[in-house]
Amino acid sequence: MSYFTEAGSVEAVNARMAEDIDPRLRQVMACLVKHLHAFAKEIALTQEEWEIGIDFLTRTGQICSGERQEFILLSDVLGFSMLVDAINNRRPEGATENTVFGPFHVEGAPIREMGACISLDGKGESCLFEGRVLDLDGNPVEGATVDVWSDNADGFYDVQQPGIQPKWNNRGRFVTGPDGRYSFVGIKPVSYPIPDDGPVGQMLGKLGRHPYRPAHMHYMVTAPGYQRVVTHTFVAEDDYIADDTVFGVKETLIAPFQRIDGDTLWRSPFDFILVPA
Repeated sequence: MSYFTEAGSVEAVNARMAEDIDPRLRQVMACLVKHLHAFAKEIALTQEEWEIGIDFLTRTGQICSGERQEFILLSDVLGFSMLVDAINNRRPEGATENTVFGPFHVEGAPIREMGACISLDGKGESCLFEGRVLDLDGNPVEGATVDVWSDNADGFYDVQQPGIQPKWNNRGRFVTGPDGRYSFVGIKPVSYPIPDDGPVGQMLGKLGRHPYRPAHMHYMVTAPGYQRVVTHTFVAEDDYIADDTVFGVKETLIAPFQRIDGDTLWRSPFDFILVPA
């Protein structure tokens, strides 16, 4: 029998697991206990500090709802979401990199014709987004679905402003033909703050951190026989490009935004390179 001591705390806890549990569950929980106990020992955690931590986690859970997931927000601002995403989406050089999914994707966005405008509220500077979906050898991928979504010119997604923004504002799905090309008209994205009126926002304030994300367009690209890509393209000159509060920016995802003439003010070309499943 292993009694609990400060020095043997990890062994005491992990010894209580039954022999016939799921092997992966055993591995995950044993590692979690090991690192959690090591954290408390290294920092010499006080009782008062632990009570503050419990209160923070309690309030984080209490603010969660069907429309808001504060724990995902916490994971995002600690860089944990990006770390898990990176571990699970290692790809060869040249392939399009993943980044965080974000909380504002909506299933079932309408399939639109190539070149259609997804900005339904008439706000913002119009931007032509276009490019190709290719494989690693540069061949076009036919039948790829390019699912896109972004905030509006005020920095809000349609699901954040029901009844104010039109349904499916700045959203759409586009299916590539034999040439692998996609195109649509949206708006040049703008930076915006993550919800910061809860425990996570209070934590950021205590840490001297801002809540802003740099301007970006969301993409989810899927095609039969290929790995799904969930990513953004970013505006290079944005004030927060080097200081994304959720650590989502990758150098390869910074896209050109070029001034053009006519009714459409901007053009942003970007190709997506897929990896076989």
